[in-house]
Amino acid sequence: MELRQLRYFVAVAEELNFGRAAARLHIAGPSLSQQIKSLERDLGVRLFERDRRTVALTPFGETLLPQTRALLEQADALRRTAAGFAASEPVRLGYVSWYPPDLIERTSAVAQLRVDAWVMPSHTQAGRVSDGSIDLAICWVRATDLGEQALVGRLLGADRLYAVSPGRDESVVRASDTVVLVDADTETWASWNIYAVEFARATGAELVRIDDHGITGPAFFDHVRRLRRPVVSSPKRDATPLPPGFVRRAVADPVPVWTWALVSRQHETRPAVLAAVEELTRDVEVDLTGCWLPSDDPFRPGFVYQP
Repeated sequence: MELRQLRYFVAVAEELNFGRAAARLHIAGPSLSQQIKSLERDLGVRLFERDRRTVALTPFGETLLPQTRALLEQADALRRTAAGFAASEPVRLGYVSWYPPDLIERTSAVAQLRVDAWVMPSHTQAGRVSDGSIDLAICWVRATDLGEQALVGRLLGADRLYAVSPGRDESVVRASDTVVLVDADTETWASWNIYAVEFARATGAELVRIDDHGITGPAFFDHVRRLRRPVVSSPKRDATPLPPGFVRRAVADPVPVWTWALVSRQHETRPAVLAAVEELTRDVEVDLTGCWLPSDDPFRPGFVYQP
């Protein structure tokens, strides 16, 4: 049972409509329904009677609603108290190529977030959190990495990867008809190489090895031009514009997704760090149904990840 599930329960109880409650909570309707069912399983009682037209509280739901509201008010009061202590503490965060645009704004009330200027690969940033060089990192990480380095990862966002293709055909391309690049520089591109190799094995995409860091930038487009095939683009943000004669194409069957985790230390105790994590990941909902993620991705649907 989680606090967010209790918030979902209160929202549905007040709206008596799953669609309106989902819109109010800014989450998908099916996700809300699944969370309520999970809460009911944990509590061992039904909270709502529902059919295609109506939603009503059960007697159990009516009894638990005021207690749930009181519990949430206590949790909010606790958070506000902790935020008052934590707001003056600096929290160092590293990233790879993406972070939420409202990162500083969302954490300003609970911590002095300092975004590290050194942009480094995912595995490097995770290692810096583990050794204490920084407090948090936004990066791609495997469950194995989290366990070995005593880290915790919480989902912060996800990118649906696309392919870049020469010509004008912008139709959806099957994953098996794409090319994926891996670079000989295993230090810089370690995370991407792991992802790309497994993607190729799982989908039948062609794996092409390069040695010029052409995973991004102008060299990437040179490879697309040379191969004359749709090449899967990495999630590394790149300012190089799409050259004339190239198009972006969605990839399907399956859709490759790259997840971004907010990584912290497993035994972190600093209030500011914990508050920043809570603020940044609260109510993050990403529908990964039907998408392809590596087998060791901690956020893969059906994967049981236990920090």
